[in-house]
Amino acid sequence: MTLAVFDADADPRDVYAAVKAAFNGSGGPVLLGGSVARAGDLPAGTIAVVTTSGSTGVPKSVVLSRASLTASALSTMKHVGEGAWMLALPATYVAGLQMLVRSVIGGHEPTFLSGHFTTDAFIRAAAEMARVAPGVPRYTSLVPAQLQTIVEEAEDPAVVGAARSFTAILVGGQALPAAMSEHVEALGIRVVRTYGSSETAGGCVYDQVPLEFVRARTVDGEIQLAGPMLADGYWDDAALTDATFVRDGDDVRWYRTGDAGLVEDGLVTVTGRIDNVLISGGVNVSLDRVERAVRSVPGAERGVIVAADDDRWGQVPVLVVEADRAGLLDEARAVAEAAVGVAGRPARVVVMVPLPTLTSGKPDRRTITARL
Repeated sequence: MTLAVFDADADPRDVYAAVKAAFNGSGGPVLLGGSVARAGDLPAGTIAVVTTSGSTGVPKSVVLSRASLTASALSTMKHVGEGAWMLALPATYVAGLQMLVRSVIGGHEPTFLSGHFTTDAFIRAAAEMARVAPGVPRYTSLVPAQLQTIVEEAEDPAVVGAARSFTAILVGGQALPAAMSEHVEALGIRVVRTYGSSETAGGCVYDQVPLEFVRARTVDGEIQLAGPMLADGYWDDAALTDATFVRDGDDVRWYRTGDAGLVEDGLVTVTGRIDNVLISGGVNVSLDRVERAVRSVPGAERGVIVAADDDRWGQVPVLVVEADRAGLLDEARAVAEAAVGVAGRPARVVVMVPLPTLTSGKPDRRTITARL
């Protein structure tokens, strides 16, 4: 059986057709980014391999089986309800893939938002859903930046009406700012906050509550998740698989998320990353990689990259230096984009004199971040 290979620019309709074929047995596994030599190299039962930047910001390929994708889809459908899905995210992201999987399992053809996300495109796609699936509950998944776009144009009744037409809008990829959550609630838009990753076949904690059959715990301050939705591991990286997916004394398999947080009274609260990574617009960005890149720019040789909160993107990189100069930000953004991608571009330059350091002479990132 051959692989169906898709890059970030793939037509989501083609991805859907391939996912449907993989589930019904007429097609091979779906490869979303990354590289696998042949389908025979993958474990039996593999439906998709999703390449993700992961908790380190370094690409890795997550192997997802029919069982894990099905378990995730069914638990979501039980929690929010069954119905039709509108794809407004890239089909090569796990959140996009899961909407396609739910469509296959639920038996409803998905609706595709065409082009870049705009409120006009959102209104048109919502209207198309109402036409092709009258009387059927309708759902979609967005990232906070897309939801912010809707909020910013909430004075347009057509925008709010389109958003209200969905039985629920799942929002994940990063934390949803409290102010935005309150705003959409006031507008009568039902939003469900989701938490998960490619390694959990998508969101598996909704509004801080683990879905059915999902277990959550913390070990040394790190959130760990267990359940039937867990991925098989990472393609061609047994060491990383063994380090990330661990078993306890009862032989329960747990996924080490790399997220710091708490699990209390059945609620999962994420407080940040254990490693030096931010999530901007749903994309994981290694601050270490950005910093290495920008330090090649004159004037930023000792610069420090830290994360700052941002209402639209959740978090953005910020370059902290002891002295600014004309053109520094533009040059830093250019080298960061070349090294990491658009999400790695520093949002601004902040001057901090003297630059806080530890006794070792290394930058005191905690103090720098607190001052920001």
